[in-house]
Amino acid sequence: MSRRLSFYARPLMAAAAAVTVLSGTAAAAPADTPPDRPATLAAALDDTYYQGAAGKSGAELKAALHTIISVQTKLSYSQVWDALKATDEDPANPSNVILLYTGRSQSKNDNGGNPGQWNREHVWAKSHGDFGTATGPGTDVHHLRPTDVQVNSTRGNKDFDNGGSELGDAPGNFTDGDSFEPRDEVKGDVARMVLYMAVRYEGNDSFADLEPNDRVNNGSAPKMGRLSVLKQWSREDPPDTFEKRRNDVIFERFQHNRNPFVDHPEWVGAIWG
Repeated sequence: MSRRLSFYARPLMAAAAAVTVLSGTAAAAPADTPPDRPATLAAALDDTYYQGAAGKSGAELKAALHTIISVQTKLSYSQVWDALKATDEDPANPSNVILLYTGRSQSKNDNGGNPGQWNREHVWAKSHGDFGTATGPGTDVHHLRPTDVQVNSTRGNKDFDNGGSELGDAPGNFTDGDSFEPRDEVKGDVARMVLYMAVRYEGNDSFADLEPNDRVNNGSAPKMGRLSVLKQWSREDPPDTFEKRRNDVIFERFQHNRNPFVDHPEWVGAIWG
């Protein structure tokens, strides 16, 4: 079996294994990679990994997903560097990563803190809940992405919303005094990362209870907005191949949990209306 086929087969087996972790009952791992891999993987995940969420909506769905995705391996902040080199690899050039806001393909080794390099962006700003780079929300690669150092600085800890002035060094992105609007190609990605964090971190693991709200300028409160805009972005920019692959890589190789809104974007509306 080729390495590429192996990569796609293992999430199917991991989905079955996850049920053993969550419920204590064994499930048979699906056979080798079928031709209709995306549909087959989705069905396998629904029957195994997401089994506890079946038929639920609203607060019950949010609670069920929290239980499911809280079973994870946690990384150190230094390990995040290597994780991002795999999760955000440029499919056209395996020596590079794709930067979130600019879309630029850049050498994996050109990371650091200098202008022109890429660094680790906390999409849920780490000051919103004051978790910093602590192992847990501060190192969760479901919301950590490679970004241009200067664009990362411009975004800072701003909430997400439409509007502002276009960034000269990152066309398609806009910002004003209290919000940031990413380029169209990753608007949905940003929304689903923020909402993943709101489900994963519920205040029962020594970290703040992270929740979205419909405002900006949230400061250090454990809130991130603007929810109505994030919901719109998720609808208008559904998960693409890159985002789905990223979810698989995190599940298979690093944290062994998933972003449920990449697998089921309709769950955004099922929880937040």
